[in-house]
Amino acid sequence: QVQLVESGGGLVQTGGSLRLSCVASARIVSINDMGWYRQAPGKQRELVATITTSGSTNYADSVKGRFTISTDNAKSTVYLQMNSLKPEDTAVYYCNTLNPRALGYWGQGTQVTVSS
Repeated sequence: QVQLVESGGGLVQTGGSLRLSCVASARIVSINDMGWYRQAPGKQRELVATITTSGSTNYADSVKGRFTISTDNAKSTVYLQMNSLKPEDTAVYYCNTLNPRALGYWGQGTQVTVSS
């Protein structure tokens, strides 16, 4: 059974930091390129960070230099370290593979709220 459980969100002030975690079932993390997505109110879900199975990372311009994605295959977990947070980072954050339709599942996400 596929599961993605995100956690670590919360309320922080501008400039603060949070570390998000996503625990995945089975071997999802070790055999798939993974990503962190976010969806702000009234906006479409967007991909903000990716990591391949070989460890290569990529970031949306809006978070480059502030966010860091990483994985721990032994724990089947994907992390997103978020520093220098801005109010525009406020969103629900989700992890998934880079082909979510193929996986056919989204977790509940974790809310990140950045106050100005």
